[in-house]
Amino acid sequence: MFHTQLEWLNTLKPNFKVLPLKDRLLCGLGALLGLAISSLISWYVLGDFNAWYIAPMGASSVLLFAVPASPLAQPWNMVVGNTIAGILGVTCALFISNQTEAFSIAVALAIFLMMTTDSLHPPSGAVAITAVLGGESVHQLGYHFIFYPVLLNSVLLLVVAIIFNRLLGKQYPQVAQVNTRSKDPTPTQKVTIQPQDIQEVLEHQTQLFDISEYDLQKIILEAQEKANARNVSQYLCQDIMTKDVISLDEQDDIHKALDKFKKVNLMSLPVINSQHELVGTLALYDVVEWFKRAADPRASWEHLVKQIMNRKVITAQPQQPIQDLVPYFVERSFNYIPVVEQQKLVGIISRADMIAVLQQQLNQSKL
Repeated sequence: MFHTQLEWLNTLKPNFKVLPLKDRLLCGLGALLGLAISSLISWYVLGDFNAWYIAPMGASSVLLFAVPASPLAQPWNMVVGNTIAGILGVTCALFISNQTEAFSIAVALAIFLMMTTDSLHPPSGAVAITAVLGGESVHQLGYHFIFYPVLLNSVLLLVVAIIFNRLLGKQYPQVAQVNTRSKDPTPTQKVTIQPQDIQEVLEHQTQLFDISEYDLQKIILEAQEKANARNVSQYLCQDIMTKDVISLDEQDDIHKALDKFKKVNLMSLPVINSQHELVGTLALYDVVEWFKRAADPRASWEHLVKQIMNRKVITAQPQQPIQDLVPYFVERSFNYIPVVEQQKLVGIISRADMIAVLQQQLNQSKL
């Protein structure tokens, strides 16, 4: 009986991912900082004004810091949605004497207009109600209520959310599409599910989903890659990597590095230290940029590879399946990926190595 009750309760729960403890704490910390900072700045700007901060910002903080990838949490939605709700709330409060009718009509119209302008933001419904039920201090403001505190609070909280999410490495606001190089589908999508396929399916849906088309594309793309990985034999990085790696030393002079680029005819090289540990990469593009600013006295101290190299490097492990590397070569156009073991450079996998494996797979499929 008790087990049956638990199963019934589970049907009421959303099919929602529960984040690890660290991420949940960070979401709460973000909301704390966002509300505290935006509240203090609003109080400083508006002084002892009675409505210097409004309750709907608490609801907005849930979206901005807990689910920043949601379409409902984007800056357009927050600013435009709150503005529409504020205008309608104030208008209804001025012209409809019955408060229940006033806030009901304001929220209903706000939902319609937000959906029409693609700016749906759930806390905006509370903004419309606040404009009606906020008391004398809010009513005295009239349409100024839209600018302060509504827009002032919204913009301040939004700025904190952008900074906080970026510091955590989260993309906020969301990027418009998966393929950042062109409007075409990515190489993987061209031979599997394309964005147009997703759009056509979504057009036939009669309800809104709290996920952007961009995120949906990413999820499908990654799922497709995992499915493809099950259909091929498992090659490991150590099976195809080049062990005799051409590299630069971090103490090399930049002119010496340029000579090596000319000799090997490569566009980028890994950089190691005296212990043969991978410490960065240097692209020919970085050397060209160095020459461009050579006349600048502020850049005169730069003469070693380590001073202009890129220290953020995507690496692989020898025992790692090569399928893990496909997105970097296909979607991000990497030329090579260094293979490291205990921080030491032990090999390198190039795009040519991956193409050779693909050719082998194609030949086997013909047999």
